[in-house]
Amino acid sequence: MDVGPRQQGRLLALLLARAGRPVSATDLIELVWGEDAPASATNVIHKYVGTLRRLMEPSLPLRASGTYLRRHGSGYLFAPAPAPGSLDLFRFRELVGAARAKLTAGDRDAALDRYAQALGLWRGPAGDTYAHGTTSMSIFAALDQEFLDGCVPAAELAMSLDRPTRVLRPLRLAASMAPFHEPVQASLIATLGASGHQAEALGLFRTVRTRLVKELGMDPGEALQAAHRRVLAGTATSVPNGPTGEGTRQRARSWPVPLVRPAQLPPDLPAFVGRTAELATLAGMFEDTADARGTGPLVVALDGMGGVGKSTLAAHFAHLVAGDFTDGQLYLDLRAEQPESDGLSASDALGSLLSSQGFHMSSVPETLAARVGIYRSLTAGRKLLVFLDNALDAVQVRPLLPNSPECLVLVTSRSPLVDLAVRDGAHLLHLDPPDMPTARRLVQRRLKDAPNRSPAGSAPVSGTLDEIIEMCGRLPLALAILAGRLSARPRLALEDVAAELRDGARRLTAFAGNHGVSDPRAAFAWSYRQLSPDAARLFRLSSAAMPAGISAEAFASMSQNPPVQTRAMVRELAAAALLDEDDRGRFTSHVLVRAYAQELILAKESVRDREAAVDRLLHHYLHSSHQAALRLVPTSPAAAPTPAPAGVIAERPDSYDAAMRWFDDHREVLFEAVRRAAEGDFVVPPWRLALTIWPWLRLTGRFHDWQDVMRVALRAANGSGDDLGAAHAMWSLADSCYHFASYDEALDLLTRAREIFTERGMIAELGGVHSALHRIHSQLGRHERALAENERARSLYRAAGFEQGEIWAGVARGRTLVRLGAPGEAMVCLDEALAQSEKVGPGTDEPAIRILIAECLALLGRQSQARDQLEQGLRAAVEAHSRIDVFDASAQLCATLLDLDDVPGACQAWRGACDAMHAMQNGGTRRMRDTVCDLGDRLLEVTPFASRSEDTQR
Repeated sequence: MDVGPRQQGRLLALLLARAGRPVSATDLIELVWGEDAPASATNVIHKYVGTLRRLMEPSLPLRASGTYLRRHGSGYLFAPAPAPGSLDLFRFRELVGAARAKLTAGDRDAALDRYAQALGLWRGPAGDTYAHGTTSMSIFAALDQEFLDGCVPAAELAMSLDRPTRVLRPLRLAASMAPFHEPVQASLIATLGASGHQAEALGLFRTVRTRLVKELGMDPGEALQAAHRRVLAGTATSVPNGPTGEGTRQRARSWPVPLVRPAQLPPDLPAFVGRTAELATLAGMFEDTADARGTGPLVVALDGMGGVGKSTLAAHFAHLVAGDFTDGQLYLDLRAEQPESDGLSASDALGSLLSSQGFHMSSVPETLAARVGIYRSLTAGRKLLVFLDNALDAVQVRPLLPNSPECLVLVTSRSPLVDLAVRDGAHLLHLDPPDMPTARRLVQRRLKDAPNRSPAGSAPVSGTLDEIIEMCGRLPLALAILAGRLSARPRLALEDVAAELRDGARRLTAFAGNHGVSDPRAAFAWSYRQLSPDAARLFRLSSAAMPAGISAEAFASMSQNPPVQTRAMVRELAAAALLDEDDRGRFTSHVLVRAYAQELILAKESVRDREAAVDRLLHHYLHSSHQAALRLVPTSPAAAPTPAPAGVIAERPDSYDAAMRWFDDHREVLFEAVRRAAEGDFVVPPWRLALTIWPWLRLTGRFHDWQDVMRVALRAANGSGDDLGAAHAMWSLADSCYHFASYDEALDLLTRAREIFTERGMIAELGGVHSALHRIHSQLGRHERALAENERARSLYRAAGFEQGEIWAGVARGRTLVRLGAPGEAMVCLDEALAQSEKVGPGTDEPAIRILIAECLALLGRQSQARDQLEQGLRAAVEAHSRIDVFDASAQLCATLLDLDDVPGACQAWRGACDAMHAMQNGGTRRMRDTVCDLGDRLLEVTPFASRSEDTQR
């Protein structure tokens, strides 16, 4: 049907995709418009719903709720009742569920019929052209995934029943929808081959392989390779055997051999889920080695923190490829992670391997060299899979490598075995905790057979489960333990488990296992025991750092250790998988590792030492942020902080750009530091730290963060009776209120700050308050009052000897004179301010001055000169990384170029203004959005439709 405007169709598609579940008006607005929602979005949603109701039910009276689109709180839901099968998505899910039930009951023919009916309902990608924005696209992608997940088992079932053509049409559709989905592509290849279309199947394999190599840089995985072999086996009468290495094998048989082919792999995990990317990487390594025919075995060493699932992944992959190793599989636990153990020695490990191969220990020599020689001779020319679990280091592993290029060795360890990669050509694969969808599936898979347990039930239950998963840091070992607890205790509520986990200091008690059962604390304790004493203390102190991360420099200040020594300790912690380093050089801990460090710091460090470490850390951020702020505003009137305690070494960005990068890299940490300072009785007042962030917040247009951090600082100052701190916080907070047009609150804050600064005789700060009062009164049209406030500010700045403040006052006076329609007089003030600014040195004043000069020139009818000033101002704003000035210069340049009939240039400037606005937090201010809309309307009036850019038309 014709569903009307595009947004109306998008709304219907989203409600259908979420059928049976309410969607709030806020979420609907975000899903339909994203960040471009109009102010009237809520009313538009209501209007669309009314229109859609009448489209679906033409006889519906006006304002009636109808059968399908129902109001739910502030939002809506689509209710497919009462007609059964009225929504194909629900019908699809019912049929898939029925197919699985029939399969469980052993009725495979009926199961295939249900699958075929379900897959036949699909017509193409869900949402189709109505997918818009990351969130809504992910909703439709999840529906597509349901279709893909149904195609693969249906194909296997159809081929097993020798009825492959039943699923060919939906498989072709699925393959066209997901060109990189290997299981789907593999299912189509195998089904084509089983249907007699061998040539098409082989051609498709070549196409998919080329696509994977060209687009993703990877070869086909195991599923595709297996499907390819399956087709080849069906088209060839015989497959000749290649060289068998019989001579070598005959020589090897002079050694004792086991009576049976070794098959020592630990069982595969029945509930294994996820790790798709890692499995693809492993498969790619395996296929590359098979093609290359190297001179040594393929060695893959998996590393990661304790409990992340290294052994589980290695065992799963080993089972997938075990059939390719005709001489069997060997497994050995090297026991490096056993409590109070340094692991199995290489000599003992070789003894175990030789014993499993038919040697009596009495005949095995004692020396390591002799055992290595026998092992290498025994494995020469053989196709073995060797799984070495829980290795300590490369020294322990190296003697256990088999002497055959046809062998595969899988090794797991906490630390990356770099030396094994350097000397033995091992491939290193690091494992992180799985993503949220995979972690959720892991828990749900383990709980699906538990009585009275519905992990994917109502929204509150699902939300609590997600919270539990996040508080476990998505660590597979922790999730498995909790799933076991929940399965064993059906009456244990998810909320009770969540409450237990919310206490960070006692979080690990929720995972305490029975005797013989590993748990996260035991896993972390082993890594902790391997640390040097200094690194162990640094690990304990890491729990006092901000969760957003800590740099090596901040670690040095907090621990009072020299920076070079601290970097070595941090590297030691990272190698032990107790810290992770991001691309900005910051170190973070997994949430459960952090909980373990918190237990240790409470047990081993005194209250005084803990508080002193936090004080040093806060001083580090205060002094580092102050140094960075001085690069942005060299003559800031804000008072310098008191000297730092001994051992604190501030970071000192060496340029303006470096200071901007420093703030970008540390923004989350600095916000957390302000809150931490406000929550405890620390030496660093939160307002001092907040003031150092002020210049960066203003330049980058982070208006909401600016307000939040200053309100935290103000509450803390008021709570501690710190009038001076409150005055500084009110001064900055009022400046942020100006950008939100909250003028009454700003005037109240400035009035109170002025009283405090006056009592204390703080002249430069008083000048800043009067400058802020000037801006507000000027914006409110009280220009005479504004000039008086500005003159007072200039006098105070001059009395304080603050030359930069005098420049600000000159600029402010010029701005007001422009508003009063006196461009000539304003030009005198602004030219003088520009000259003073250039004399003081490079700063952030030039863009604003040139923008105002251009405004004066425009009023005087000198548009070309105004354009030149704006272009210079825009370049200066870009160099200063000042998003506000970039926006103002671009917007005014757009208007000026329109006056000069330069429409293409005006369009380009308008897009620059849009980009600057969208780069700011929450898309800038209301004033900016109104300016962009007004300029857009002007552009639409003068731009022929055919030549409009897509952005301009939007």
